[in-house]
Amino acid sequence: MMEILTTCRIKRSIQDRLLHSYPSLTFRFCDDIKEAESYLPQAEILITYGEDLTDDHIYKAKNLKWIMVISAGVDKMPFNAIKEKSILVTNVKGIHGIPMSEYAFSMLLQVSRQAKVLYENEQKHQWDRTVHMTEMYGKTMLVAGTGAIGQEVARLAKAFRMKTIGLSKSGRSSEYFDETGTMDQLLDKVSAADYIVSVLPSTEGTKHIYQTPHFQAMKKEAIFLNMGRGDAVKEDDLVEALNQNELRHAVLDVFEQEPLPENHPFWYMENVTITPHISGLSRYYQPRSFEIFEANLEKYLNDQNDYINVIDPERGY
Repeated sequence: MMEILTTCRIKRSIQDRLLHSYPSLTFRFCDDIKEAESYLPQAEILITYGEDLTDDHIYKAKNLKWIMVISAGVDKMPFNAIKEKSILVTNVKGIHGIPMSEYAFSMLLQVSRQAKVLYENEQKHQWDRTVHMTEMYGKTMLVAGTGAIGQEVARLAKAFRMKTIGLSKSGRSSEYFDETGTMDQLLDKVSAADYIVSVLPSTEGTKHIYQTPHFQAMKKEAIFLNMGRGDAVKEDDLVEALNQNELRHAVLDVFEQEPLPENHPFWYMENVTITPHISGLSRYYQPRSFEIFEANLEKYLNDQNDYINVIDPERGY
Protein backbone atom coordinates (compact mmCIF):
# COMPACT_ATOMS: atom_id res chain seq x y z
CA MET A 1 0.00 0.00 0.00
CA MET A 2 1.30 3.45 -0.95
CA GLU A 3 2.46 5.47 2.05
CA ILE A 4 2.24 9.26 2.23
CA LEU A 5 4.20 10.92 5.03
CA THR A 6 4.05 14.46 6.40
CA THR A 7 6.84 16.19 8.30
CA CYS A 8 4.71 19.15 9.36
CA ARG A 9 1.52 19.73 11.31
CA ILE A 10 -1.52 19.47 9.02
CA LYS A 11 -4.96 20.81 9.92
CA ARG A 12 -7.28 18.10 11.24
CA SER A 13 -9.97 18.98 8.70
CA ILE A 14 -7.51 18.38 5.87
CA GLN A 15 -6.35 15.10 7.39
CA ASP A 16 -9.94 13.90 7.64
CA ARG A 17 -10.69 14.84 4.04
CA LEU A 18 -7.62 13.02 2.74
CA LEU A 19 -8.41 9.90 4.74
CA HIS A 20 -11.99 9.95 3.46
CA SER A 21 -11.08 10.69 -0.17
CA TYR A 22 -8.24 8.16 -0.46
CA PRO A 23 -9.10 5.13 1.69
CA SER A 24 -6.72 2.87 -0.23
CA LEU A 25 -3.68 5.01 0.66
CA THR A 26 -1.81 5.05 3.96
CA PHE A 27 -1.28 8.50 5.44
CA ARG A 28 1.14 9.03 8.30
CA PHE A 29 0.65 12.52 9.70
CA CYS A 30 3.71 13.59 11.68
CA ASP A 31 4.22 17.02 13.17
CA ASP A 32 7.95 17.30 12.44
CA ILE A 33 10.86 15.52 10.78
CA LYS A 34 12.00 13.93 14.04
CA GLU A 35 8.66 12.19 14.48
CA ALA A 36 8.63 11.22 10.80
CA GLU A 37 12.15 9.75 10.58
CA SER A 38 11.19 6.19 11.43
CA TYR A 39 8.62 6.17 8.60
CA LEU A 40 10.93 7.56 5.92
CA PRO A 41 12.05 4.17 4.50
CA GLN A 42 8.45 3.25 3.61
CA ALA A 43 7.31 6.63 2.31
CA GLU A 44 6.61 6.99 -1.40
CA ILE A 45 5.31 10.58 -1.12
CA LEU A 46 6.59 13.15 1.34
CA ILE A 47 4.81 16.38 2.28
CA THR A 48 7.03 19.05 3.84
CA TYR A 49 7.56 22.79 4.19
CA GLY A 50 10.96 22.16 2.60
CA GLU A 51 13.23 23.44 5.37
CA ASP A 52 13.66 20.25 7.40
CA LEU A 53 15.19 17.79 4.93
CA THR A 54 18.85 16.77 4.66
CA ASP A 55 20.76 14.49 2.31
CA ASP A 56 20.58 11.77 4.98
CA HIS A 57 16.78 11.97 5.03
CA ILE A 58 16.64 11.57 1.26
CA TYR A 59 18.96 8.55 1.28
CA LYS A 60 17.02 7.00 4.16
CA ALA A 61 13.76 7.35 2.19
CA LYS A 62 14.51 4.40 -0.09
CA ASN A 63 11.07 4.29 -1.71
CA LEU A 64 10.58 8.03 -2.10
CA LYS A 65 9.28 9.08 -5.53
CA TRP A 66 7.73 12.51 -4.93
CA ILE A 67 8.25 15.40 -2.53
CA MET A 68 5.38 17.87 -2.21
CA VAL A 69 6.67 21.14 -0.73
CA ILE A 70 3.79 23.13 0.72
CA SER A 71 5.77 26.32 0.36
CA ALA A 72 6.92 28.36 -2.60
CA GLY A 73 10.51 28.63 -1.37
CA VAL A 74 12.66 25.56 -1.95
CA ASP A 75 16.11 27.11 -1.43
CA LYS A 76 16.91 24.89 1.57
CA MET A 77 16.12 21.61 -0.18
CA PRO A 78 18.92 18.97 -0.53
CA PHE A 79 18.77 19.04 -4.31
CA ASN A 80 21.96 17.06 -4.96
CA ALA A 81 20.56 13.97 -3.27
CA ILE A 82 17.13 14.58 -4.81
CA LYS A 83 18.64 14.84 -8.28
CA GLU A 84 20.73 11.71 -7.72
CA LYS A 85 17.60 9.71 -6.91
CA SER A 86 15.45 11.36 -9.64
CA ILE A 87 12.74 12.34 -7.17
CA LEU A 88 9.87 14.49 -8.39
CA VAL A 89 9.56 17.80 -6.51
CA THR A 90 6.54 20.10 -6.70
CA ASN A 91 5.56 23.14 -4.67
CA VAL A 92 2.61 25.48 -4.13
CA LYS A 93 3.78 28.43 -6.18
CA GLY A 94 0.88 30.75 -6.87
CA ILE A 95 -1.04 30.49 -3.60
CA HIS A 96 0.81 33.38 -1.94
CA GLY A 97 -0.42 36.11 -4.25
CA ILE A 98 -3.39 37.21 -2.15
CA PRO A 99 -1.87 37.29 1.37
CA MET A 100 1.49 38.69 0.26
CA SER A 101 0.05 41.43 -1.91
CA GLU A 102 -2.28 42.45 0.92
CA TYR A 103 0.71 42.45 3.27
CA ALA A 104 2.66 44.66 0.86
CA PHE A 105 -0.02 47.31 0.62
CA SER A 106 -0.83 47.22 4.32
CA MET A 107 2.83 47.95 5.06
CA LEU A 108 3.33 50.56 2.35
CA LEU A 109 0.17 52.39 3.38
CA GLN A 110 1.29 52.39 7.01
CA VAL A 111 4.53 54.10 6.00
CA SER A 112 2.87 56.53 3.62
CA ARG A 113 0.21 57.44 6.17
CA GLN A 114 2.63 57.53 9.13
CA ALA A 115 1.00 54.75 11.16
CA LYS A 116 3.94 54.45 13.56
CA VAL A 117 3.87 58.16 14.41
CA LEU A 118 0.10 58.16 14.79
CA TYR A 119 0.24 55.18 17.14
CA GLU A 120 2.93 56.81 19.25
CA ASN A 121 0.91 60.02 19.43
CA GLU A 122 -2.15 58.04 20.44
CA GLN A 123 -0.23 56.39 23.27
CA LYS A 124 0.92 59.84 24.46
CA HIS A 125 -2.60 61.32 24.05
CA GLN A 126 -1.01 63.84 21.72
CA TRP A 127 -3.24 65.64 19.18
CA ASP A 128 -0.86 66.51 16.34
CA ARG A 129 -2.31 67.43 12.94
CA THR A 130 1.09 68.33 11.48
CA VAL A 131 2.04 64.70 10.81
CA HIS A 132 3.27 64.57 7.20
CA MET A 133 1.01 62.34 5.07
CA THR A 134 1.77 61.18 1.55
CA GLU A 135 -0.38 59.52 -1.11
CA MET A 136 0.32 56.42 -3.16
CA TYR A 137 -1.96 57.70 -5.92
CA GLY A 138 -0.22 58.16 -9.25
CA LYS A 139 3.18 57.03 -8.02
CA THR A 140 5.49 54.48 -9.67
CA MET A 141 6.01 51.01 -8.28
CA LEU A 142 8.85 48.70 -9.28
CA VAL A 143 8.23 45.01 -8.60
CA ALA A 144 11.21 42.68 -8.79
CA GLY A 145 9.72 39.28 -9.57
CA THR A 146 6.73 39.15 -11.92
CA GLY A 147 5.31 35.76 -10.99
CA ALA A 148 1.96 35.17 -9.31
CA ILE A 149 2.82 37.32 -6.28
CA GLY A 150 4.31 40.17 -8.28
CA GLN A 151 1.35 40.20 -10.65
CA GLU A 152 -1.11 40.45 -7.78
CA VAL A 153 0.90 43.30 -6.25
CA ALA A 154 0.80 45.08 -9.62
CA ARG A 155 -2.95 44.45 -9.96
CA LEU A 156 -3.63 46.09 -6.61
CA ALA A 157 -1.33 48.96 -7.53
CA LYS A 158 -3.69 49.77 -10.38
CA ALA A 159 -6.37 50.64 -7.81
CA PHE A 160 -4.06 53.52 -6.80
CA ARG A 161 -3.57 54.53 -10.45
CA MET A 162 0.10 53.67 -10.15
CA LYS A 163 2.56 53.06 -12.96
CA THR A 164 3.95 49.55 -12.61
CA ILE A 165 7.37 48.35 -13.71
CA GLY A 166 8.12 44.64 -13.49
CA LEU A 167 11.54 43.02 -13.64
CA SER A 168 12.29 39.33 -13.99
CA LYS A 169 15.00 37.03 -15.25
CA SER A 170 13.33 36.68 -18.65
CA GLY A 171 11.97 40.21 -18.95
CA ARG A 172 8.86 38.98 -20.73
CA SER A 173 5.68 41.02 -20.61
CA SER A 174 3.31 40.23 -17.79
CA GLU A 175 -0.25 41.19 -16.91
CA TYR A 176 -0.81 44.40 -14.90
CA PHE A 177 2.66 45.76 -15.66
CA ASP A 178 2.95 48.89 -17.78
CA GLU A 179 6.57 48.11 -18.46
CA THR A 180 8.74 45.01 -18.02
CA GLY A 181 12.45 44.31 -18.24
CA THR A 182 15.20 41.98 -17.07
CA MET A 183 16.90 41.97 -13.70
CA ASP A 184 20.01 43.29 -15.45
CA GLN A 185 18.15 46.61 -15.64
CA LEU A 186 17.56 46.84 -11.88
CA LEU A 187 20.10 49.57 -11.23
CA ASP A 188 18.70 51.70 -14.05
CA LYS A 189 15.07 51.23 -13.06
CA VAL A 190 15.14 51.78 -9.28
CA SER A 191 15.71 55.50 -9.75
CA ALA A 192 12.28 55.85 -11.39
CA ALA A 193 10.35 54.16 -8.57
CA ASP A 194 8.64 55.59 -5.52
CA TYR A 195 8.05 52.08 -4.19
CA ILE A 196 10.34 49.09 -4.74
CA VAL A 197 8.82 45.71 -3.88
CA SER A 198 11.07 42.66 -3.99
CA VAL A 199 9.59 39.17 -4.23
CA LEU A 200 12.70 37.49 -5.60
CA PRO A 201 13.50 33.86 -4.75
CA SER A 202 16.87 32.81 -3.36
CA THR A 203 19.15 31.79 -6.22
CA GLU A 204 22.78 32.30 -7.15
CA GLY A 205 21.65 35.10 -9.43
CA THR A 206 19.69 37.00 -6.77
CA LYS A 207 22.05 36.81 -3.79
CA HIS A 208 22.97 40.35 -2.66
CA ILE A 209 21.40 41.78 -5.79
CA TYR A 210 20.51 44.92 -3.80
CA GLN A 211 23.73 46.72 -2.86
CA THR A 212 24.99 50.25 -2.20
CA PRO A 213 24.68 51.46 -5.83
CA HIS A 214 21.00 50.46 -5.92
CA PHE A 215 20.15 52.22 -2.67
CA GLN A 216 22.06 55.31 -3.74
CA ALA A 217 20.13 55.34 -7.02
CA MET A 218 16.76 55.29 -5.25
CA LYS A 219 14.76 58.46 -4.67
CA LYS A 220 15.20 60.07 -1.27
CA GLU A 221 11.48 59.46 -0.61
CA ALA A 222 11.52 55.85 -1.91
CA ILE A 223 10.16 53.02 0.19
CA PHE A 224 11.83 49.62 -0.22
CA LEU A 225 9.95 46.44 0.75
CA ASN A 226 11.47 42.96 0.73
CA MET A 227 9.19 39.97 1.18
CA GLY A 228 11.00 37.54 -1.14
CA ARG A 229 14.19 36.19 0.38
CA GLY A 230 16.50 37.94 2.82
CA ASP A 231 19.75 37.14 1.04
CA ALA A 232 18.70 39.32 -1.91
CA VAL A 233 19.77 42.31 0.22
CA LYS A 234 23.29 43.09 1.36
CA GLU A 235 22.13 44.18 4.79
CA ASP A 236 25.18 46.22 5.79
CA ASP A 237 24.72 48.30 2.64
CA LEU A 238 21.05 48.88 3.42
CA VAL A 239 21.84 49.94 6.99
CA GLU A 240 24.35 52.45 5.69
CA ALA A 241 21.96 53.75 3.03
CA LEU A 242 19.20 54.27 5.59
CA ASN A 243 21.59 56.02 7.96
CA GLN A 244 22.57 58.33 5.11
CA ASN A 245 18.89 58.97 4.25
CA GLU A 246 19.42 57.69 0.72
CA LEU A 247 15.87 56.30 0.86
CA ARG A 248 12.96 57.06 3.15
CA HIS A 249 12.06 53.70 4.66
CA ALA A 250 12.58 49.93 4.42
CA VAL A 251 9.92 47.34 5.21
CA LEU A 252 11.57 43.98 5.78
CA ASP A 253 9.82 40.65 6.25
CA VAL A 254 12.82 38.46 5.38
CA PHE A 255 16.44 38.55 6.47
CA GLU A 256 19.79 36.92 5.84
CA GLN A 257 19.61 35.36 9.30
CA GLU A 258 16.27 34.37 10.79
CA PRO A 259 15.20 35.01 13.45
CA LEU A 260 16.77 38.44 13.13
CA PRO A 261 19.44 38.71 15.89
CA GLU A 262 18.36 40.82 18.85
CA ASN A 263 21.29 43.20 18.43
CA HIS A 264 20.86 43.77 14.70
CA PRO A 265 20.90 47.48 13.76
CA PHE A 266 17.51 47.17 12.02
CA TRP A 267 15.78 46.85 15.39
CA TYR A 268 16.97 50.29 16.44
CA MET A 269 16.17 52.21 13.26
CA GLU A 270 13.06 54.38 13.07
CA ASN A 271 13.05 54.18 9.28
CA VAL A 272 12.78 50.38 9.26
CA THR A 273 9.66 48.29 9.76
CA ILE A 274 10.36 44.68 10.75
CA THR A 275 7.96 41.76 10.48
CA PRO A 276 8.94 38.12 11.29
CA HIS A 277 8.61 36.43 7.86
CA ILE A 278 4.80 36.43 7.99
CA SER A 279 3.82 38.06 4.70
CA GLY A 280 2.50 34.79 3.28
CA LEU A 281 0.61 33.62 6.35
CA SER A 282 -3.13 33.08 6.04
CA ARG A 283 -5.77 30.78 7.49
CA TYR A 284 -6.29 29.66 3.89
CA TYR A 285 -2.64 28.69 3.37
CA GLN A 286 -2.94 24.95 3.94
CA PRO A 287 -6.32 24.55 2.21
CA ARG A 288 -4.91 26.20 -0.91
CA SER A 289 -1.73 24.11 -0.66
CA PHE A 290 -3.63 20.86 -0.48
CA GLU A 291 -5.82 21.77 -3.43
CA ILE A 292 -2.61 21.66 -5.47
CA PHE A 293 -1.43 18.50 -3.72
CA GLU A 294 -4.67 16.65 -4.43
CA ALA A 295 -4.67 17.75 -8.07
CA ASN A 296 -1.13 16.41 -8.42
CA LEU A 297 -1.97 13.27 -6.46
CA GLU A 298 -4.68 12.43 -8.99
CA LYS A 299 -2.12 12.84 -11.77
CA TYR A 300 0.38 10.69 -9.86
CA LEU A 301 -2.13 7.91 -9.27
CA ASN A 302 -3.16 7.92 -12.93
CA ASP A 303 0.40 7.98 -14.30
CA GLN A 304 0.02 11.45 -15.80
CA ASN A 305 3.06 13.66 -16.11
CA ASP A 306 1.57 17.15 -16.37
CA TYR A 307 2.14 18.02 -12.73
CA ILE A 308 1.48 21.49 -11.35
CA ASN A 309 4.53 23.49 -10.20
CA VAL A 310 7.35 21.04 -10.96
CA ILE A 311 10.70 22.17 -9.53
CA ASP A 312 13.89 21.71 -11.53
CA PRO A 313 16.61 20.47 -9.11
CA GLU A 314 19.30 21.87 -11.41
CA ARG A 315 17.98 25.42 -11.20
CA GLY A 316 16.54 25.16 -7.69
CA TYR A 317 13.15 26.60 -8.64
